Amino acid sequence: MRTRPLGTDGPQVAPLALGCAGMSDHEAPADEADALATVRAALDAGVTLLDTADFYGMGHNEDLIRRALRDGDREKAVLSVKFGGLRDPGGAFVGIEGRPAHVKNALAYSLRRLGTDHVDIYRPARLDPLTPIEDTVGAIAELVQAGHVRHIGLSEVGPETIRRAHAAHPICDVQIEYSLFSRDPETNGILDTCRELGIGVTAYGVLAHGLLTGVYRQPAGLDPRAHWLPRFHPDNLAANLTLVDRLRPLADARGLSVAQLATAWVVTQGRRRGTVVAVLGARRPHRVEEALAAADVTLTDDELRAIDEAVPAGAAAGTRYAAPLMALLDSERGPRVAGAPPHPDPQKEL
Repeated sequence: MRTRPLGTDGPQVAPLALGCAGMSDHEAPADEADALATVRAALDAGVTLLDTADFYGMGHNEDLIRRALRDGDREKAVLSVKFGGLRDPGGAFVGIEGRPAHVKNALAYSLRRLGTDHVDIYRPARLDPLTPIEDTVGAIAELVQAGHVRHIGLSEVGPETIRRAHAAHPICDVQIEYSLFSRDPETNGILDTCRELGIGVTAYGVLAHGLLTGVYRQPAGLDPRAHWLPRFHPDNLAANLTLVDRLRPLADARGLSVAQLATAWVVTQGRRRGTVVAVLGARRPHRVEEALAAADVTLTDDELRAIDEAVPAGAAAGTRYAAPLMALLDSERGPRVAGAPPHPDPQKEL
Protein backbone atom coordinates (compact mmCIF):
# COMPACT_ATOMS: atom_id res chain seq x y z
CA MET A 1 0.00 0.00 0.00
CA ARG A 2 1.33 3.43 -0.94
CA THR A 3 2.39 5.49 2.07
CA ARG A 4 2.97 9.17 2.68
CA PRO A 5 4.37 11.21 5.59
CA LEU A 6 1.80 12.20 8.19
CA GLY A 7 2.37 15.92 8.12
CA THR A 8 5.63 17.50 7.01
CA ASP A 9 7.93 15.52 9.28
CA GLY A 10 5.72 12.72 10.58
CA PRO A 11 6.02 8.96 10.14
CA GLN A 12 5.19 7.21 6.88
CA VAL A 13 1.61 5.95 7.00
CA ALA A 14 -0.99 4.42 4.71
CA PRO A 15 -4.17 6.32 3.79
CA LEU A 16 -6.00 4.09 6.29
CA ALA A 17 -5.34 3.67 10.00
CA LEU A 18 -6.82 1.18 12.45
CA GLY A 19 -8.82 2.65 15.32
CA CYS A 20 -8.76 0.13 18.16
CA ALA A 21 -11.26 1.66 20.60
CA GLY A 22 -14.12 -0.67 19.71
CA MET A 23 -12.02 -3.70 20.60
CA SER A 24 -12.14 -2.67 24.27
CA ASP A 25 -15.50 -0.96 24.57
CA HIS A 26 -16.56 -0.83 28.21
CA GLU A 27 -20.06 -2.22 27.57
CA ALA A 28 -19.51 -4.70 24.72
CA PRO A 29 -15.88 -5.63 24.08
CA ALA A 30 -15.07 -7.34 20.82
CA ASP A 31 -14.26 -11.02 20.68
CA GLU A 32 -10.61 -11.12 21.70
CA ALA A 33 -9.55 -13.57 19.01
CA ASP A 34 -11.18 -11.36 16.39
CA ALA A 35 -9.50 -8.27 17.83
CA LEU A 36 -6.04 -9.82 17.78
CA ALA A 37 -6.60 -11.11 14.26
CA THR A 38 -7.80 -7.67 13.10
CA VAL A 39 -4.67 -5.90 14.31
CA ARG A 40 -2.49 -8.50 12.63
CA ALA A 41 -4.49 -8.39 9.40
CA ALA A 42 -4.12 -4.62 9.27
CA LEU A 43 -0.36 -4.77 9.77
CA ASP A 44 0.00 -7.52 7.16
CA ALA A 45 -1.93 -5.37 4.68
CA GLY A 46 0.29 -2.34 5.25
CA VAL A 47 -2.09 -0.45 7.57
CA THR A 48 0.50 0.43 10.17
CA LEU A 49 -0.98 3.34 12.16
CA LEU A 50 -2.73 1.88 15.23
CA ASP A 51 -4.80 4.40 17.19
CA THR A 52 -5.41 3.72 20.88
CA ALA A 53 -5.77 5.52 24.22
CA ASP A 54 -4.96 4.69 27.81
CA PHE A 55 -8.66 5.10 28.69
CA TYR A 56 -9.95 2.65 26.06
CA GLY A 57 -11.13 -0.13 28.32
CA MET A 58 -9.10 1.50 31.12
CA GLY A 59 -5.83 0.05 29.85
CA HIS A 60 -7.27 -3.08 28.23
CA ASN A 61 -6.76 -1.76 24.70
CA GLU A 62 -3.07 -1.08 25.14
CA ASP A 63 -2.55 -4.51 26.67
CA LEU A 64 -4.45 -6.07 23.76
CA ILE A 65 -2.23 -4.31 21.22
CA ARG A 66 0.86 -5.55 23.05
CA ARG A 67 -0.40 -9.11 22.74
CA ALA A 68 -1.39 -8.62 19.10
CA LEU A 69 2.09 -7.52 18.02
CA ARG A 70 4.14 -10.48 16.81
CA ASP A 71 7.91 -10.66 16.44
CA GLY A 72 8.90 -7.89 14.04
CA ASP A 73 5.53 -6.11 14.19
CA ARG A 74 6.65 -3.34 16.53
CA GLU A 75 9.05 -2.07 13.89
CA LYS A 76 6.16 -1.86 11.39
CA ALA A 77 3.53 -0.44 13.72
CA VAL A 78 3.06 3.29 14.24
CA LEU A 79 1.53 3.51 17.72
CA SER A 80 -0.62 6.59 18.26
CA VAL A 81 -1.69 6.95 21.90
CA LYS A 82 -4.11 9.43 23.47
CA PHE A 83 -4.11 10.35 27.15
CA GLY A 84 -5.99 12.68 29.48
CA GLY A 85 -9.49 11.17 29.40
CA LEU A 86 -10.42 10.46 33.02
CA ARG A 87 -12.92 7.66 33.78
CA ASP A 88 -14.49 6.29 36.92
CA PRO A 89 -14.96 2.57 37.74
CA GLY A 90 -18.37 2.63 36.07
CA GLY A 91 -16.90 3.78 32.77
CA ALA A 92 -18.13 7.38 32.90
CA PHE A 93 -15.88 10.13 31.62
CA VAL A 94 -15.29 12.49 34.53
CA GLY A 95 -12.78 14.97 33.19
CA ILE A 96 -9.83 15.94 31.02
CA GLU A 97 -6.30 16.18 32.43
CA GLY A 98 -3.32 17.77 30.70
CA ARG A 99 -0.95 18.82 33.49
CA PRO A 100 2.72 17.99 32.83
CA ALA A 101 2.95 15.58 35.76
CA HIS A 102 -0.03 13.65 34.43
CA VAL A 103 1.45 13.58 30.91
CA LYS A 104 4.59 11.83 32.13
CA ASN A 105 2.80 9.54 34.56
CA ALA A 106 0.30 8.44 31.92
CA LEU A 107 3.03 7.63 29.41
CA ALA A 108 4.92 5.54 31.96
CA TYR A 109 1.88 3.30 32.40
CA SER A 110 1.17 3.18 28.66
CA LEU A 111 4.71 2.08 27.84
CA ARG A 112 4.42 -0.75 30.36
CA ARG A 113 1.04 -1.92 29.01
CA LEU A 114 2.20 -1.68 25.39
CA GLY A 115 5.45 -3.46 26.13
CA THR A 116 7.59 -0.89 24.33
CA ASP A 117 10.14 1.79 25.18
CA HIS A 118 8.51 4.47 23.03
CA VAL A 119 5.30 5.47 21.29
CA ASP A 120 5.34 6.98 17.83
CA ILE A 121 2.69 9.68 18.38
CA TYR A 122 1.49 10.90 21.78
CA ARG A 123 -1.44 13.27 22.08
CA PRO A 124 -3.87 14.74 24.63
CA ALA A 125 -7.34 13.39 23.92
CA ARG A 126 -8.89 16.82 24.48
CA LEU A 127 -7.71 20.21 25.67
CA ASP A 128 -7.57 20.73 29.41
CA PRO A 129 -8.70 24.38 29.57
CA LEU A 130 -7.06 24.83 32.98
CA THR A 131 -3.63 23.86 31.64
CA PRO A 132 -2.03 25.97 28.89
CA ILE A 133 -1.49 23.86 25.80
CA GLU A 134 2.13 25.01 25.82
CA ASP A 135 2.61 23.27 29.18
CA THR A 136 1.06 20.02 27.97
CA VAL A 137 3.02 20.03 24.71
CA GLY A 138 6.17 21.09 26.55
CA ALA A 139 5.93 18.03 28.77
CA ILE A 140 5.56 15.76 25.74
CA ALA A 141 8.51 17.55 24.12
CA GLU A 142 10.65 16.55 27.09
CA LEU A 143 9.57 12.96 26.49
CA VAL A 144 10.55 13.36 22.84
CA GLN A 145 13.96 14.59 23.95
CA ALA A 146 14.28 11.58 26.24
CA GLY A 147 13.41 9.18 23.40
CA HIS A 148 10.11 7.93 24.84
CA VAL A 149 7.98 9.68 22.17
CA ARG A 150 8.73 10.18 18.47
CA HIS A 151 6.07 12.74 17.46
CA ILE A 152 3.43 14.95 19.10
CA GLY A 153 -0.23 15.01 18.02
CA LEU A 154 -3.40 16.79 19.07
CA SER A 155 -7.05 15.77 19.14
CA GLU A 156 -10.27 17.77 18.72
CA VAL A 157 -8.81 21.24 19.17
CA GLY A 158 -9.42 24.45 17.27
CA PRO A 159 -7.15 26.51 15.00
CA GLU A 160 -5.86 28.82 17.74
CA THR A 161 -4.83 25.90 19.95
CA ILE A 162 -3.21 24.17 16.97
CA ARG A 163 -1.12 27.27 16.24
CA ARG A 164 -0.05 27.72 19.87
CA ALA A 165 0.88 24.06 20.22
CA HIS A 166 2.78 24.02 16.93
CA ALA A 167 4.76 27.09 18.03
CA ALA A 168 5.80 25.23 21.18
CA HIS A 169 6.87 22.07 19.31
CA PRO A 170 6.16 20.76 15.79
CA ILE A 171 2.84 18.93 15.67
CA CYS A 172 2.61 15.80 13.56
CA ASP A 173 -1.16 15.52 13.17
CA VAL A 174 -4.54 16.53 14.56
CA GLN A 175 -7.20 13.90 15.16
CA ILE A 176 -10.75 15.03 14.41
CA GLU A 177 -14.12 13.56 13.57
CA TYR A 178 -14.58 13.99 9.83
CA SER A 179 -17.05 12.24 7.55
CA LEU A 180 -19.88 12.92 5.15
CA PHE A 181 -22.03 13.49 8.25
CA SER A 182 -19.45 15.57 10.15
CA ARG A 183 -17.93 18.21 7.88
CA ASP A 184 -17.31 21.03 10.35
CA PRO A 185 -13.51 20.78 9.89
CA GLU A 186 -14.03 22.17 6.38
CA THR A 187 -15.59 25.39 7.72
CA ASN A 188 -14.15 25.91 11.21
CA GLY A 189 -10.60 26.41 9.98
CA ILE A 190 -9.10 23.14 11.21
CA LEU A 191 -8.32 21.64 7.80
CA ASP A 192 -7.02 24.94 6.44
CA THR A 193 -4.82 25.52 9.48
CA CYS A 194 -3.35 22.03 9.33
CA ARG A 195 -2.62 22.35 5.61
CA GLU A 196 -0.99 25.75 6.11
CA LEU A 197 1.27 24.47 8.90
CA GLY A 198 2.10 21.14 7.27
CA ILE A 199 0.20 19.14 9.89
CA GLY A 200 -1.52 15.89 8.99
CA VAL A 201 -5.10 14.96 9.91
CA THR A 202 -6.30 11.61 11.22
CA ALA A 203 -10.06 11.45 10.68
CA TYR A 204 -12.09 9.22 12.95
CA GLY A 205 -15.81 8.50 12.74
CA VAL A 206 -15.61 8.11 8.95
CA LEU A 207 -18.67 5.83 9.03
CA ALA A 208 -20.59 8.10 11.44
CA HIS A 209 -20.52 5.51 14.23
CA GLY A 210 -22.22 2.97 11.98
CA LEU A 211 -24.80 5.10 10.17
CA LEU A 212 -22.73 5.21 6.98
CA THR A 213 -22.12 1.48 6.79
CA GLY A 214 -25.19 1.14 4.59
CA VAL A 215 -26.33 -1.90 6.58
CA TYR A 216 -27.68 -0.16 9.68
CA ARG A 217 -31.47 -0.25 9.92
CA GLN A 218 -33.83 1.62 12.24
CA PRO A 219 -34.46 -0.62 15.27
CA ALA A 220 -37.89 -1.39 16.64
CA GLY A 221 -37.01 0.36 19.90
CA LEU A 222 -34.62 3.09 20.95
CA ASP A 223 -31.01 2.52 20.00
CA PRO A 224 -29.01 2.79 23.27
CA ARG A 225 -26.58 5.14 21.55
CA ALA A 226 -29.37 7.66 21.02
CA HIS A 227 -28.83 9.00 24.55
CA TRP A 228 -25.35 10.21 23.59
CA LEU A 229 -25.39 10.27 19.80
CA PRO A 230 -28.45 12.32 18.76
CA ARG A 231 -28.18 11.21 15.14
CA PHE A 232 -29.45 7.81 16.32
CA HIS A 233 -32.46 9.35 18.10
CA PRO A 234 -35.84 8.58 16.44
CA ASP A 235 -36.32 12.31 15.85
CA ASN A 236 -33.28 12.26 13.55
CA LEU A 237 -32.62 8.68 12.54
CA ALA A 238 -35.12 8.33 9.69
CA ALA A 239 -33.83 11.48 8.00
CA ASN A 240 -30.24 10.32 8.34
CA LEU A 241 -30.99 6.90 6.89
CA THR A 242 -32.68 8.63 3.96
CA LEU A 243 -29.38 10.40 3.29
CA VAL A 244 -27.60 7.04 3.36
CA ASP A 245 -30.08 5.67 0.83
CA ARG A 246 -29.15 8.51 -1.54
CA LEU A 247 -25.59 7.21 -1.56
CA ARG A 248 -26.52 3.67 -2.63
CA PRO A 249 -26.79 4.29 -6.39
CA LEU A 250 -23.52 6.24 -6.34
CA ALA A 251 -21.79 3.39 -4.54
CA ASP A 252 -23.32 0.81 -6.89
CA ALA A 253 -22.04 2.75 -9.90
CA ARG A 254 -18.47 2.30 -8.64
CA GLY A 255 -18.98 -1.28 -7.51
CA LEU A 256 -18.58 -0.25 -3.87
CA SER A 257 -20.59 -0.63 -0.72
CA VAL A 258 -21.89 2.53 0.97
CA ALA A 259 -19.24 2.08 3.66
CA GLN A 260 -16.51 1.86 1.03
CA LEU A 261 -17.83 4.96 -0.75
CA ALA A 262 -17.89 6.92 2.54
CA THR A 263 -14.33 5.78 3.28
CA ALA A 264 -13.16 6.61 -0.24
CA TRP A 265 -14.63 10.09 0.17
CA VAL A 266 -12.43 10.72 3.22
CA VAL A 267 -9.36 9.24 1.49
CA THR A 268 -10.00 11.45 -1.54
CA GLN A 269 -10.20 14.51 0.73
CA GLY A 270 -6.73 13.55 1.90
CA ARG A 271 -5.43 13.81 -1.62
CA ARG A 272 -7.16 17.15 -2.19
CA ARG A 273 -6.69 18.85 1.18
CA GLY A 274 -3.30 17.60 2.35
CA THR A 275 -2.62 14.44 4.32
CA VAL A 276 -5.91 13.13 5.70
CA VAL A 277 -5.82 9.55 6.99
CA ALA A 278 -9.10 7.69 7.47
CA VAL A 279 -9.23 5.88 10.82
CA LEU A 280 -11.05 2.59 10.33
CA GLY A 281 -12.86 1.32 13.43
CA ALA A 282 -12.74 -2.38 12.57
CA ARG A 283 -13.30 -5.17 15.06
CA ARG A 284 -13.02 -8.10 12.64
CA PRO A 285 -10.46 -8.92 9.92
CA HIS A 286 -12.94 -8.88 7.04
CA ARG A 287 -13.70 -5.21 7.80
CA VAL A 288 -10.06 -4.42 7.11
CA GLU A 289 -10.29 -6.23 3.78
CA GLU A 290 -13.40 -4.25 2.82
CA ALA A 291 -11.77 -0.94 3.67
CA LEU A 292 -8.64 -1.72 1.70
CA ALA A 293 -10.66 -1.65 -1.50
CA ALA A 294 -11.73 1.90 -0.69
CA ALA A 295 -8.19 3.07 -0.02
CA ASP A 296 -7.25 2.79 -3.69
CA VAL A 297 -10.36 4.57 -4.99
CA THR A 298 -9.95 8.13 -6.26
CA LEU A 299 -13.32 9.77 -6.72
CA THR A 300 -13.66 12.08 -9.71
CA ASP A 301 -14.81 15.67 -9.48
CA ASP A 302 -18.16 14.64 -10.95
CA GLU A 303 -18.55 11.91 -8.37
CA LEU A 304 -17.65 14.29 -5.55
CA ARG A 305 -20.27 16.74 -6.80
CA ALA A 306 -22.86 13.97 -6.94
CA ILE A 307 -22.02 12.95 -3.37
CA ASP A 308 -22.33 16.57 -2.24
CA GLU A 309 -25.74 16.79 -3.87
CA ALA A 310 -26.84 13.55 -2.21
CA VAL A 311 -25.48 14.48 1.23
CA PRO A 312 -24.81 18.23 1.42
CA ALA A 313 -22.55 19.56 4.14
CA GLY A 314 -24.61 20.00 7.30
CA ALA A 315 -27.44 17.78 6.08
CA ALA A 316 -27.16 15.19 8.88
CA ALA A 317 -29.93 15.60 11.45
CA GLY A 318 -28.79 16.00 15.05
CA THR A 319 -25.54 17.07 16.66
CA ARG A 320 -22.47 14.84 16.99
CA TYR A 321 -22.99 14.30 20.73
CA ALA A 322 -25.70 15.08 23.27
CA ALA A 323 -25.34 18.31 25.22
CA PRO A 324 -23.97 16.83 28.51
CA LEU A 325 -21.29 14.86 26.69
CA MET A 326 -20.48 17.76 24.37
CA ALA A 327 -20.04 20.03 27.41
CA LEU A 328 -17.55 17.57 28.89
CA LEU A 329 -15.65 16.94 25.67
CA ASP A 330 -15.71 20.45 24.20
CA SER A 331 -12.04 20.87 23.48
CA GLU A 332 -11.92 24.62 23.95
CA ARG A 333 -14.39 25.26 26.80
CA GLY A 334 -15.05 22.08 28.76
CA PRO A 335 -14.10 21.78 32.45
CA ARG A 336 -11.20 19.62 33.60
CA VAL A 337 -13.56 17.64 35.84
CA ALA A 338 -17.27 17.27 35.24
CA GLY A 339 -19.70 14.46 35.92
CA ALA A 340 -21.24 12.45 33.11
CA PRO A 341 -23.10 9.15 33.17
CA PRO A 342 -21.65 6.11 31.36
CA HIS A 343 -21.79 6.23 27.60
CA PRO A 344 -20.06 4.65 24.60
CA ASP A 345 -16.50 5.76 23.89
CA PRO A 346 -16.88 8.96 21.84
CA GLN A 347 -14.16 7.91 19.41
CA LYS A 348 -15.46 4.39 18.86
CA GLU A 349 -16.34 3.51 15.27
CA LEU A 350 -18.81 0.65 14.97
